[in-house]
Order: sequence, then C-alpha cells, then structure tokens
Amino acid sequence: MKLKRLIFSLVGTVFAVGLIGLGLFWANNKPLPEAQDEAGADALARRMMAAINDPAWQRTGAVTWTFRGAHQHLWDRQRGFARVRWDHHEVLLDLASLRGLARQNIGEGDGQRVTDDAVEPLLTKAWALWCNDSFWLNPISKIFDDGTRRGLVGQDLLVTYTGGGVTPGDSYLWTVGDDDLPTAWRMWTSIIPLGGLETSWEDWITLDTGAKISTRHHTFAGDLELGDVRGAATLAELEPGPDPFAELVAMLEGG
Repeated sequence: MKLKRLIFSLVGTVFAVGLIGLGLFWANNKPLPEAQDEAGADALARRMMAAINDPAWQRTGAVTWTFRGAHQHLWDRQRGFARVRWDHHEVLLDLASLRGLARQNIGEGDGQRVTDDAVEPLLTKAWALWCNDSFWLNPISKIFDDGTRRGLVGQDLLVTYTGGGVTPGDSYLWTVGDDDLPTAWRMWTSIIPLGGLETSWEDWITLDTGAKISTRHHTFAGDLELGDVRGAATLAELEPGPDPFAELVAMLEGG
C-alpha cells in the first residue's frame, strides 16, 4: 500500500508540474502583432544602426567570439570565410559556396582531417551554427537585408526575415532605449514554440573598429553570453601569424 501511495503521489506531482508548465506556456505565449507605418519603422531602424555604429561594423573585416561558451568562431568577413569549432570539431567554411574542410579531435595536435561522406554533415552543422551565432552577434546590421520587412508596433520595431539563413520567416520585435540602442526583443521563430519570448540586449562593448556589440542576453532560462568578442579591420590585425584559412584557400583554388 505504501508503494502504491508513493506511485500515486509521484504521478500527481508530475501531473501538477505539467499543468503549471502548460499554464505558464499559454500565459506567456503571444501572437505575432500586426505592424504599421513602414516609413516610421525605417527611420527607427536607421537610428538603431547609427547607435551601434554600423559604418564601423562595415569596416570590421574580421571578428572572433564564443557563443554560450560552446562554439568558437573566427569570421573573415573580407573573404567570406568562417572557422567554427565545437565538441573537438573544426570546420573551415567558404560561406558563399558552403564548401569547406573539417577536422576532428581538435586539441590533440592539429586533429585528423575528415574525409569522404563524413565531411558533409559537419559542413552543414558548421553552417547552421554560424548562421545562428553570427545573427546573435549583430542582427541590427541585417535589418535592411534583402527579404526583410519592417513595421512599427507602438514604439517598437518589428522585423520579419522572409528569406535567407536557416529559418526564414522569423520575426523580432525590438524595444530601444533613449539612446536608440536596443534593450530587448521578442521573438517569433520556428525553432521556439513559445511566441513572443523576450530576451534582453545588454552589456554592450565597443570593438577596436568602433562597432558596438551586445554580449549578454537574459532569458527566462538563464543568460546567453557572447565571450571573447574581438574585431579588427583585417584578419591579419586580429590574428597575426600564418593565415588560418590557408588550407581552405588551397582547396578552393584546387577546384
């Protein structure tokens, strides 16, 4: 009888927690709002871009950062190359063609080159990580990208991406401060079932080039942080020494 009561107690607890979770979900789940006044939205978007010093971002030829302490990125923006490291894997990727090369067991010397059919899944994984993590690095400079729609919801800016990236169709509602720097956004994305999830934009830093980057985002599940964020006008300034993409260049030139 004691075992039966314990089982019923555990089932009841799980059921109650499930109901609470479901209630919190529906209480916080918000429909995508309708936006208006595209001209006013464009004016606000331009002020946001000025606040983060978008001209300085355009002059940032190379940038490196870590995402949530799990993914390490080196982005040669001038040549359109990315180096993505995670879980002892390293991928060098040409962002235009999505061709690249991969190594595993990084940390044990230079690692082992991955060949044959094992390469493609790693290239796909690296591309998905880069798309997500570089978007968190600076989505504000992408507000006027091809395939974007902008509108105002009250004083906030709603941006919808109708194409590009890995998950087109996602929408973001930006709230900005008196200095036109974003303070938060609400997200409607295909990978998050909760509509209108709010995330803060804080701990802004200024790169050596003058561009501003937010490095901490508070969510209901904890903080999402970008670490060791550094940028320079050229890759050589950012990473002195041999070209980290030399092997990728040789592969591309070799056909």
